[in-house]
Amino acid sequence: MGYFRELPDLAYQSPLPHKNSSRDYLIIKNIFRRTKLFDYLKDNVSLLNKFTIGDGDRPDIIAEDLYGDPTLDYIVILVAGITNITHEWPLQDYKVYDYALEKYGSETAMNEIKYYKTLEITDDQNRQILPPELIVDSHFKINGTSNKFPSSTRYTLKSLTGNRQLDDKDEFTVLTDNIAYPVTNYDFEIEENEKKRDIDVLDRSFVQLFINDFRDIVRYDKSSNYITNSLIGTENTDVVNP
Repeated sequence: MGYFRELPDLAYQSPLPHKNSSRDYLIIKNIFRRTKLFDYLKDNVSLLNKFTIGDGDRPDIIAEDLYGDPTLDYIVILVAGITNITHEWPLQDYKVYDYALEKYGSETAMNEIKYYKTLEITDDQNRQILPPELIVDSHFKINGTSNKFPSSTRYTLKSLTGNRQLDDKDEFTVLTDNIAYPVTNYDFEIEENEKKRDIDVLDRSFVQLFINDFRDIVRYDKSSNYITNSLIGTENTDVVNP
């Protein structure tokens, strides 16, 4: 990716057993410089727009669509705050099934209930008694309307399929009154994958500014290890030669 071309280098003392001398160095990319970039983005949120990743979209496809250059895919990844694209980029819809099947081992396990999510319940005055989307287990319950005043008080259960008035009783439960709906392991994996679709992207009018600032941010300041503004040296202190 273009990202690695922009990163500065690190002259790392060679750990290879057959090196010629202690002054043999390997030139590697210093990936740790990206930390400073995240601080930069936090301070410049006005440069960002909201974006939803479509099914099958890749960073290079988005970079082509937004900036006219697929090699700017690293800007998409960096601005989105992604550090591990394998785990943080959304899977294609059909791959979520394969992922879940491998994770849980069987379709039966995939379809086991992970938890329940509450449905909204309101009273006669449209006051909220139970908020929606709370994660609960099968034993969850709320007090009923039997002891409410006035005695005519009734609760209404709201869902996507329509509203339903609950019977007058002492308590309402998940299993008998359906005040929450089940979420299976597979449903959970779909939801988690969908959460990854909403990211921040850099407004196209700030692309060149970003690239210039990025180069300044990752550039090295002068120090005892300074070689050039894109190369510093360091000793390998973790490897002991036999």
